[in-house]
Amino acid sequence: MIPGGGQPNMQQLLQQAQKMQQDLAQAQEELAQTEVDGQAGGGLVTATVTGAGELRALKIDPKAVDPEDTETLADLVVAAVQAAHENAQTLQQQKLGPLAQGLGGGGIPGLPF
Repeated sequence: MIPGGGQPNMQQLLQQAQKMQQDLAQAQEELAQTEVDGQAGGGLVTATVTGAGELRALKIDPKAVDPEDTETLADLVVAAVQAAHENAQTLQQQKLGPLAQGLGGGGIPGLPF
């Protein structure tokens, strides 16, 4: 209900919704282009993902490669990718959180907040 008993201006509401959609699309595009890193083993393994969570690169220091212990290397890779995804989620919250609040605080479908 509108203060003063008036009816909402539907044109104005539609314009606000369209602006929020444009802002959301722009923020999502920025996330898709922004890269964040996650590291494990003191930097022996580094994973790079986009702000949208797409794995773009994986760097493994030769010191981490032991043919007798591939299990440790696999653990380091998993940890680096998880750290990168956590950093991507933080970036998503920073970029899209304010927009989600503008949509009534219900969050954005497909995102973890």
